[in-house]
Amino acid sequence: QVQLVESGGGLVQPGGSLRLSCAASASSFSIYTMDWYRQAPGKQRELVASITNGGDTNDADSVKGRSTIARDNAKNTVTLQMNSLKPEDTGVYYCHAYHFLKGSFWGQGTQVTVSS
Repeated sequence: QVQLVESGGGLVQPGGSLRLSCAASASSFSIYTMDWYRQAPGKQRELVASITNGGDTNDADSVKGRSTIARDNAKNTVTLQMNSLKPEDTGVYYCHAYHFLKGSFWGQGTQVTVSS
């Protein structure tokens, strides 16, 4: 079982930046692929960025060039740095951990609101 706790959400003006963090309670954190998803009101949850256990990253086209996902296996954390935020980046951001044998785990989410 992996518990994920997100932090760092809040209200930010368009063009601003935000750094989301996810702390994981997993003794084998390094084996998991870690993702950030978001869900806007009335929309389906969508993948924002992912980082594999080997450190390979992938970003959604909607945030490409504006976001950086990183992990610290020594601290059991994954972060998402988002810059040049737009109103359409508004939503609940969820941390997700996946391993093909261990399963899939979700955090409770953190709200990000981009508005002037």
